[in-house]
Amino acid sequence: MRDRLDKIEYLFYNLGVDSLARLKFLSSQMSFEPDAEKRESPTRPECFTPKEQDQAFVHPAQLPNGKQIKLLKTLLSSACERDCFYCPFRAGRDFRRATFKPDEFAGLFSKLNTSGFAEGVFLSSGIAAGGIRTMDKLLATAEILRKTHRFKGYLHLKIMPGSEKEQVYRAMQLADRVSVNLEAPNTERLARLAPHKIFMEELLRPLRWVEEIRRNVPAYKFWNGRYPSTVTQFVAGGSDESDLELLGTTQWLMKNVRLKRAYFSAFHPIVDTPLENKAAVDPMREHRLYQASFLLRDYGFELEDLPFTSDENLPLHTDPKVAWAQINLTQSPVEINRADRRELMRVPGIGHKGAEAILSARKIRQLRDLSTLKRLGVIAERAAPYILLNGRRADVQTSMF
Repeated sequence: MRDRLDKIEYLFYNLGVDSLARLKFLSSQMSFEPDAEKRESPTRPECFTPKEQDQAFVHPAQLPNGKQIKLLKTLLSSACERDCFYCPFRAGRDFRRATFKPDEFAGLFSKLNTSGFAEGVFLSSGIAAGGIRTMDKLLATAEILRKTHRFKGYLHLKIMPGSEKEQVYRAMQLADRVSVNLEAPNTERLARLAPHKIFMEELLRPLRWVEEIRRNVPAYKFWNGRYPSTVTQFVAGGSDESDLELLGTTQWLMKNVRLKRAYFSAFHPIVDTPLENKAAVDPMREHRLYQASFLLRDYGFELEDLPFTSDENLPLHTDPKVAWAQINLTQSPVEINRADRRELMRVPGIGHKGAEAILSARKIRQLRDLSTLKRLGVIAERAAPYILLNGRRADVQTSMF
């Protein structure tokens, strides 16, 4: 208890009440900006009191390498001159604004980092005086963090719409991850969501630049000797787009600009915006989009493999991998003792580790029952309807559940 109160006192006396209030406000607005591998819902307390957890501004997050960190997600400024129809920060909306100067924020985060409150930072911003000027402020903040404060942890920088190629290059040199929010899958859909953003020139072109720079600049010139990963985000359902459109763009980005992953945020209406009366999107749609995007990225699926319905959307009631298997494997099950890695990965209940374990185990002996698969890390109950074990249907094998 004493230790926890000491940390709270540290926040108040070393960060300052005004800085603390601004940080709390700006970070509380980042729920629509996913980052890293989500581990649990972020904590966003309404006020800061000794009864609340110490790390009031950080989100538990798991990085792609599996490391779990305490991630501060925040804006440099909530002031914005753009008028995107769905956004709480849109110009003209009666909404509180707050701003940090680059050196002010860098110093604030450095204190949080050295005291153990935050291990990484995801920094975005509203756009004021143009995307180029706003990007300059984000870069200045990152420069101060890396050079002045010697911060060596995880840094994700948002690339602002309209940024120049040299700014994109500098962001790549400083950050572990860079991102551009496409928001919609194409020009037509973006016009319904953010009519003053230009899909090809402002949003897609920076992602192309990232890949061009990767191909032409050696890795040692980047932070920590590695190229940063790239991600994007879509507002699912905000522009009445189909899942086919979203996943078609996602697949193209993964193949052509090496996008690490796409994030999907189910649309929900914000009061005092042009879309305030538009119905919220079922969160299950967001979940199915994530599942399908992982099939495209990690499991060897192509867009045409996905089980779209007649309205070009994924079925909400079924995992897309299961839906594909029901169509393709029910009558033509996979023989576990002969299938290659790609065929194994298409079976529900078999992931990367399970497939590798099967390939290794069958070099020693034939696999004859579900209990053996279970010991290898396979979710045998899910796999059973779609596999053969030594030529026989798995559901007639002896199992040990």
